[in-house]
Amino acid sequence: MNKLLPFFFLIITLADFNVKEHQFIARQGQISFFSYTSVENIEAKNNQVLSILDLEKQEIAISMLMRAFVFKKDLMYEHFNESYIESDIFPKANFEGKIIDFDAKTMQNQTRIIRGKITIHGITKEIDIKTTILNNNGNYTLSGSFDLLVNDFDIKIPPILSSNIAKTIAIQFNFQYKPYEE
Repeated sequence: MNKLLPFFFLIITLADFNVKEHQFIARQGQISFFSYTSVENIEAKNNQVLSILDLEKQEIAISMLMRAFVFKKDLMYEHFNESYIESDIFPKANFEGKIIDFDAKTMQNQTRIIRGKITIHGITKEIDIKTTILNNNGNYTLSGSFDLLVNDFDIKIPPILSSNIAKTIAIQFNFQYKPYEE
């Protein structure tokens, strides 16, 4: 029995190493959004987005603090966080998805669909996101854009301000992943 114990620990250690070898992290991913209206364009960027990419499972998870968005005007930041997103109640937005038909070994650009669930303002919706994936010597970059409807996430806009905020918001993202290390 004593001879099997070290072998058992070796198997567990190797299994744990194998999992980490397929995991990548982007600690400072970038997400921006743009809203066009005839009155004033609204634009914000968030460079503090955390994402984990698991190549073996072909899964991705993204989490970001809503208060980390930076706007050109302080009043936009205040309205976004207090009136629309209600960041005190819903401080984070999350996405979990699976990359469809992804080949982690190819060095060429791949355009793939990530199918998953996005949660904003406490509402979860299924979404497909067209994504460009680049393998740069074992470091991966995922980028793309997609649109979201404000109404899908139960964001209340007073009728008097409805002409100031677009019904569709354009989202852009860029994540540069490095091997996960504790």
